[in-house]
Amino acid sequence: MLRSALIALLFAFAAPAAEETAPIRFEEIAAKAGLRFELHNGEAGGFHQIELTLGGVAAFDFNNDGCTDIFFTNGAAVPSLRKTGPGFSNRLFRNNCNLTFTDVTAEAGLAGEGYAMAVATADFDNDGLVDLFVAGVKGNTLYRNLGKGRFADLTAKAGLANPAPKWAVSAGWFDYDNDGWLDLFVANYVEWDGAKEPRCGTPERQYYCHPDAYRGLPNQLFHNNHDGTFTDVSAGSGIGSHIGKGMGVSFADMDGDGFTDVFIANDSVRGLLFRNQGNGRFEEIGLEAGVALRDDGHAIAGMGADFRDLDNDGKPDLLVSGILNDSFLLFHNLGGRRGFEDYAQRTGLFMSTRQLTGWSLGMYDFDNDGWKDLFFALAHLMQLDRYLGRESILPNRVYRNLQGKRLEDVSAGAGAAFQAAAAHRGAAFADFDNDGRVDVVVSAANSPAKLFHNTTGGKGHWLGIRLRGVRANRQGIGATVHIHLADGRDLYNHMTTSVGYASSSEAVVRFGLGSTDQAASVTIQWPGGRIQKLANVAADQLIEITEGTNQ
Repeated sequence: MLRSALIALLFAFAAPAAEETAPIRFEEIAAKAGLRFELHNGEAGGFHQIELTLGGVAAFDFNNDGCTDIFFTNGAAVPSLRKTGPGFSNRLFRNNCNLTFTDVTAEAGLAGEGYAMAVATADFDNDGLVDLFVAGVKGNTLYRNLGKGRFADLTAKAGLANPAPKWAVSAGWFDYDNDGWLDLFVANYVEWDGAKEPRCGTPERQYYCHPDAYRGLPNQLFHNNHDGTFTDVSAGSGIGSHIGKGMGVSFADMDGDGFTDVFIANDSVRGLLFRNQGNGRFEEIGLEAGVALRDDGHAIAGMGADFRDLDNDGKPDLLVSGILNDSFLLFHNLGGRRGFEDYAQRTGLFMSTRQLTGWSLGMYDFDNDGWKDLFFALAHLMQLDRYLGRESILPNRVYRNLQGKRLEDVSAGAGAAFQAAAAHRGAAFADFDNDGRVDVVVSAANSPAKLFHNTTGGKGHWLGIRLRGVRANRQGIGATVHIHLADGRDLYNHMTTSVGYASSSEAVVRFGLGSTDQAASVTIQWPGGRIQKLANVAADQLIEITEGTNQ
């Protein structure tokens, strides 16, 4: 009796009571919304490594109508790597602003060729239109948004047509030198040649090889020249000096020095953390900072990553997904140059995810209580059912954030459709119906995509902020936002579209405010250092803040 009482008391201290909120719930509406897409990996019994890793999704407003659209990358026939056969096209779906979508791929010119992996969205030329970068197995493509629903392939003209293309799994946009123009980071995976690919297992029991069978690749950094072209600065910046097997890429100013840093989740080798030194060079400090390996020194098969402030202390934390028996990692930012500490054990995430395999993920406040929750797109590797007698398909998971101290798996209450298993891959986050609740679109290998409409009830207020840079880049990517509430709470977030695995999310900085219907102050630190402050901002609206105005 005494022992039980002591345990209950310990848990009472470990998980403080949060503001009362309704259960997080999602309704799966892809078919009803006209979002008919199936991710094809081209598998035909050849066990080609590329068949495992595709599936990027983007949520972005390509036509500036205020409604967030969706782009899916797709595979191709293997081993030709051409998009032969029905259903292999990349696809763009226009949001009709009523929670339905129309396929506009053909008129947009975005069907694409080759075996695509990832997508990264941003306005790289500061013209007010969001552009697309598509990463793939044998080459990448930069699509410039021309307006009026059309895109043009600008790859060669931009200087991004690699003479020796590398297999890229993720990419992202950030302004590493704060010059007001977005630069491009490409996370490369391994050396791959379909004609010389290693074969693992026996002819009777062949399987996909472990990443150890392939040589890793360096990542690439391309500097924006302000004229529609880019210069490869991978060598001079120090980015190209480190070999990895890059999968997820995420950005944040981890030490508060005003320059954006980069984390790369690597597959079965240590993660890489590039600290931006502010002089065009990066220092790799993953080991010193404590984020390169699991707490026991084990390198996990890192896939998705998100770099955000989970506990509202003003410092971005780091979340990384892995495969079966890895457990997912959560690193708490200690501030300044002190690095990170393992937070997965104490929050309950470590043991809860031990038997899971995670791909994309994101930290978003799904119930608008003021604390960012966690979403994971899940599926084991496709050979698991064949060789270990375990289903490879999995349902996704959502964890409620209990004031930054504990994470509670609330997937069981998220709705029956949410519990449907599939080979989930990419995930992108946005408020697709502008109701103030964050929704999720998820791709699934050889299965229909899913659109999880957030139907969480309750009275949680919210605030969405769309930034418009003047001296900073047009979308304000890299800006940090601090909200102070009248009840004394402080909330933090920053502007990025690089979230999860191979995917790109809406260009809006979102906050749940709980029971408070007004932000006492909103403070923005723009890339380059300009500070801007607004007072008494009403809740339950999406506002646009232009750099240097609205004060």
